[in-house]
Amino acid sequence: METRWLSVDEIAEYLAVSRDTVYRWIEGRGFPAHKVGRSWRSKEAEIDDWVKSGRGAERPQAAQE
Repeated sequence: METRWLSVDEIAEYLAVSRDTVYRWIEGRGFPAHKVGRSWRSKEAEIDDWVKSGRGAERPQAAQE
């Protein structure tokens, strides 16, 4: 069974974070999202793999200095 594409609102709800956090991850942390028209979409399996990789827990470069 193929999974459907999740919107930013659905991603935020799925991961229990704000929409702003999802957008920050897309812009700066390699979050697996794809631009579809004017909105960002992602597959649940891609999100799970990204979270398991630990990339969501990384601190941005500016905060580490």
